[in-house]
Amino acid sequence: MNIFLTGATGFLGGELLINLSKIKEVDKIYCLIRAKSEEEALLRLQKIFAFHDDFFDEKKVIPVFGNLIDPLLTKSLKENKNLHDINIVLHSAANTSFSPIYNDMVENVNINGLKNILEWARSLQHLQTFTYVGTATICGEGVSKRIVHEDESPNLNSKHFVKYTYTKMIGELLLREYLPEEKILIVRPSIIMGDTRSWVPRSYVILWALATVNLMRLVPVESDAKLDVVPVDYTAKAITDLLFVKRNYSVYHISAGTESVTCPCEIVSALSASFKERPDFKFVDISMIAQMKKWAKGNLNPQSPLNEYSDYLDYWDNIFESKGMLRILFAGLEPYMKFTNLGQIFDNSRLLQDTNMGHSESASEYLKRSVKYLENIDVFEGAIDP
Repeated sequence: MNIFLTGATGFLGGELLINLSKIKEVDKIYCLIRAKSEEEALLRLQKIFAFHDDFFDEKKVIPVFGNLIDPLLTKSLKENKNLHDINIVLHSAANTSFSPIYNDMVENVNINGLKNILEWARSLQHLQTFTYVGTATICGEGVSKRIVHEDESPNLNSKHFVKYTYTKMIGELLLREYLPEEKILIVRPSIIMGDTRSWVPRSYVILWALATVNLMRLVPVESDAKLDVVPVDYTAKAITDLLFVKRNYSVYHISAGTESVTCPCEIVSALSASFKERPDFKFVDISMIAQMKKWAKGNLNPQSPLNEYSDYLDYWDNIFESKGMLRILFAGLEPYMKFTNLGQIFDNSRLLQDTNMGHSESASEYLKRSVKYLENIDVFEGAIDP
């Protein structure tokens, strides 16, 4: 069994790579790596394995030097004789930025980059499965406060908060233009946040929103909104397991579902004990974020309801050096708050039926083990490119 993996150095992709490297049935894992040279590509792979002292088998894990958006990528992949016997393509690479300043880049990577991979993949004579890592949130902002099922998406009439979810929806539609249904496997994680294991996570960035909320303490979101969050290790195991079981479907949610769904009030409760020196968490209506932006610009109306929280405004003045940076922080956080307020729960019965996976641990529990890493996150850097 030979696998071609994109996104191998990413947060989820790194976990997928480690999992696949431990499966005896997998002979070779070819990893598309964006680097200036093949040597640099190899070093980036070595770093993934070295981070938690995993064994790096250079005969099994092989870098393929290339860039998703290179117009010559398809040609170079077709000409690479080592890739002629690929059985599984696992496309986990994506630009996940929510910031509108990166919309063109998000579309280029997530749509044009996918086209490059698909154009090559459909030429593979031994291709069994093309696995596309999408997102359950492609259902859009029109679906709220209920359980969402796999067959509801993709829907071209859905509206999206951010370009990222739109491009992942288009990606699913592209798959069926290039490949027959029997070769397609679509996995849709809900919101991936944190890791259930008690170790340094491979990436801090995925905890950016949590670190920001922990710093702000005045939270513009419904405290009891249903929040479907899964850890990265559960997500990676689910995807790996689905590759090697008899599947009854071509699309699967990887989600907390009704059994493990959490809410903002439970998550912040997990943080409170570790940061007692900060103000208590207080939830306010999401419309208040517009007032927060005005306060950061220095033009808040004296009659604004935000003035009722003067203790928090004074606290922000004390901990943030620049209100200009605070405006960036609010802008980066806003789409996360909007997603949370939707209260979406993603049905995971297909995954549970076709694998031996149990329910994921609730985020309000496992995130307690990630609290110690929150202070290592540069929230301003994350806000610019969340």
